[in-house]
Amino acid sequence: MSTVGSWNGGWQGKVTVTAGSAAIGSWRLTWTWPGSQTISSAWNATWSQTGSAVTAANVSWNGAVAAGQSREAFGFIANGATSAPQVTCSTA
Repeated sequence: MSTVGSWNGGWQGKVTVTAGSAAIGSWRLTWTWPGSQTISSAWNATWSQTGSAVTAANVSWNGAVAAGQSREAFGFIANGATSAPQVTCSTA
C-alpha cells in the first residue's frame, strides 16, 4: 500500500499485489487501520470496512497475477491521517 496524494483530512492510496513463485488466480486483502481512518470510495475491488478492519477482493478481471509479477490491484480514497498499515494477502 502506498500513498498517491494527500490533502487536509484525506488521501489517495493504491495497493499492489505481487505473486511469488506461483501464479495467483484471485486475491483477498485484509488490514486494520491504526487510527480512525475510513475508506470513502475505492475502485477495481470489492471492499468493506467494519470499524478499523478492512477487506478488499479482486473484481472479475483483475485477480490473476503471473508468477513473479506485480499488478496494481486497486485504489481508494481515505479520510483521516495518511497511513500504510501491514496488509495481509490470501489467494485462491
